[in-house]
Amino acid sequence: MTGGDPLRLGVLGGTFDPPHYGHLALAETARVQLGLARVLFVPAGDPPHKPGYPLSPAVHRAAMVTAAIADNSAFVLSRVDLDRPGPHYTVDMLALLRGMFAGAEFYFLMGGDSLAEFLTWRDPVGIVRQAVLVVMERPGWTADIPVLEREIPGIRERLVWLDAPRLDLSATDLRRRVREGLPIRYLVPPAVEAYIREHRLYARENSDCRR
Repeated sequence: MTGGDPLRLGVLGGTFDPPHYGHLALAETARVQLGLARVLFVPAGDPPHKPGYPLSPAVHRAAMVTAAIADNSAFVLSRVDLDRPGPHYTVDMLALLRGMFAGAEFYFLMGGDSLAEFLTWRDPVGIVRQAVLVVMERPGWTADIPVLEREIPGIRERLVWLDAPRLDLSATDLRRRVREGLPIRYLVPPAVEAYIREHRLYARENSDCRR
């Protein structure tokens, strides 16, 4: 990237309850493949697609993200959603980030499952106008690109497919494993596992949310 090129920023949103190696692999693959200067990890404060979902407190989720990304200077925690009232929509979050990083190019990182459900999101046209969609395929999920193109003309030109390892990890399964006393070593960074143990997270939970 030369001095005249715009800053390229990746944006990875989610509940991060907890963050795991699937998140980190997606972010690092995108950083390298697209030449991103930074990847912003944006924990959701009040995800509108998960009404009634008992999230861990924001202080814990932010701390786990901080622990997970500590060894990568290109990864940055963003509190843009945590420090504002909800509900939190991606289209609004991107608008706020564009105000913070004037002139930057944004690349919104997502799994293939999210792309498959993209038309259910708030203002998908507005999202595509603000950011390139960077997609990592997930087993069992296939987006209907012709339908997306019909509803969001030009989306094909705003899609980038990552050549990323397919780590089929989910926070739901990780929480279940903790609850049942099963190991999560090698599924989350050691610092995240230590934080979960120290604060006794996920010992009891009734949520069945995917991520």
